[in-house]
Amino acid sequence: MFDVIEKLAPNLKFNKDNWEPVKFGDVAIQQKETVDRDLSTLAKYIKGEHMGSEDIHIREWGELTNEYLGPAFIRRFRTGDILYGSRRTYLRKVAVAHFDGITSNTTFVIKANEKKIDKMLLPFVMLSEKFTEHSVRNSKGSVNPYVNWKDLADFKFLLPPVSEQVFLVDLLLAKDDLIEKETYMLKKIRELKQIVFLNRNINMEGKQRNLSEILIPLTRKKNAPFTIEKYIGLENIEPGNHNCTSFSDSSNVIAQCNYIKKGDLCYSKLRPYLDKAFIANFDAVSTTELLIFDSKKCSKKYILYHLHSKPFLDFVTGKVFGSKMPRVSNSIIGQYQVKVLKDERKLLDELQVIEESENQLKAKILNLKILQKALINQIFG
Repeated sequence: MFDVIEKLAPNLKFNKDNWEPVKFGDVAIQQKETVDRDLSTLAKYIKGEHMGSEDIHIREWGELTNEYLGPAFIRRFRTGDILYGSRRTYLRKVAVAHFDGITSNTTFVIKANEKKIDKMLLPFVMLSEKFTEHSVRNSKGSVNPYVNWKDLADFKFLLPPVSEQVFLVDLLLAKDDLIEKETYMLKKIRELKQIVFLNRNINMEGKQRNLSEILIPLTRKKNAPFTIEKYIGLENIEPGNHNCTSFSDSSNVIAQCNYIKKGDLCYSKLRPYLDKAFIANFDAVSTTELLIFDSKKCSKKYILYHLHSKPFLDFVTGKVFGSKMPRVSNSIIGQYQVKVLKDERKLLDELQVIEESENQLKAKILNLKILQKALINQIFG
C-alpha cells in the first residue's frame, strides 16, 4: 500500500468544485486553559525547541522537576491538541500532543472544530505553504516575530466535505506512517553507531587526555549586516546529527553572530542534553550559543563521536549552570576525558560504513518529506 501511495501521491488531482471556502478560525478553536504549576499534577512540558520543523510528532519534552520554567509556562494542553509555535512561524512548528502537559503562552494550543473538520486533517492544513505564508506575512516584530491569533484565524482556504476529508486523512497519514517507519530505522542505526564507537574505543590502545588539551576554541565574530547569507540557529540543528543541513536567512538577523567556516567543529553550550553538535559543511554565521573548535592530537570527526556519546552527555548535563537557561562552558567541556588513539583511522573507517547506510536513509526520508509537502500543497494550495 505504501509503495502505491508513494507512486500515486505526486500525480493526484483533486476536484475542488464542491469544496467550501472557510476561515481557519471557523475550524480551529484556541484553547486558553491555564494551570497553577504548584498545584498541578502534570509532569511534562513542551518548549519550542522540543518541536521539530514540519514534523507533527512530539519526540522530546521536559520533566517539570528538572528545569526552571518562567511565568509564561502556564498554558495547559491535552492529548490530541495541536501545538503551534507563534514565534518565528517560518519554522513551521506544528505538533499533535500525545500526552497532557504544559507549554508557554507563546505556543498556541488548538483543538479542531470536529463539526466541520477532521481533527487529523487540521495539522496538515497548518503545514501548507499558504498557511505559513499567511502567518509570516501577518507576523509582528523584527527580532523575534510573532503572529496574533486573530490574524491567524483570518486565514482562508478551501475545505472539502466530510466524506472527502476521510480519504485525505487516510492518504496523508499513510505517507506520514511511511516517514515514521524510516525515521525509526534511522534512530536504530544511530544507536548502533554509538554502541560500536564506545565498544571499539574501550578496547583500542591510547592515552586518556582532557578535552582542554585537544580542543582549540575559535572566536570569530561578525556584526550585521552580513555578507554571508546562511544563518544557523539552534533550531536549525537536529539533535544527534553529525551534520547541519538546515539554515535560515541571515538578513533577518541583527544580533552579533559567530562566524563558522566549513570544517569547524560546532557545539551548542545551551541545554547540552539536547545533543546538538556537528561539523560544518558550509560557511555561515550562527548564534553565539554555539562554541566553535579546531582540534589537535586527534581529528574533529573522532571528537564529534564523543560529543554525541551518552557518557559525555551525562557528564555535561550534570555540570550545567544557570537555572533559566542551563548551559556549559569551554572549561567544563575541557574537563571531560577522551582516549587519544594510536590509530583512530581504523575506528573511523569502520564507523563510516554505518554512516553510509545512515546517509542513504536520511536521503530517503528527505525525499519522502518533499513528496509529503507537495501533496499537502496540492490539497490546500
